[in-house]
Amino acid sequence: MRPAHLISALRLTAAVAALSGLLAGCVYRMDIQQGNYLDGHTVRQLKVGMTRVQVRYLLGTPMIKDVFDTDRWDYVYYFKRGYVERPIESRVTVFFHDGKVSHFALLNIPKGQPIAPGLLPSAKKFPL
Repeated sequence: MRPAHLISALRLTAAVAALSGLLAGCVYRMDIQQGNYLDGHTVRQLKVGMTRVQVRYLLGTPMIKDVFDTDRWDYVYYFKRGYVERPIESRVTVFFHDGKVSHFALLNIPKGQPIAPGLLPSAKKFPL
């Protein structure tokens, strides 16, 4: 190659590398939501002495049922917004004795509704 062609090829390579580096930050990262939607108002209604049916009605079906300990139900909520590094995690662990709640453990329960993916405006099929 002649030096002029070599210089233009290096410039083109550098331009492509710089452009790809800039576009790498433009990747869409979707929100990830998993588990039981734990509303703080609902969780505060959980009381010692409630039956399994009442707990299931209040919090829904548990995310994790321990096969070795049928008297423990775990409700887990996980939400990670696209570019946020730390996810939001909440957990309610309910312990039963003789079919009724003996005690429960709460971890990082929101005061109200947890953060969730935002509602997108409805898209019209044929915009005017």
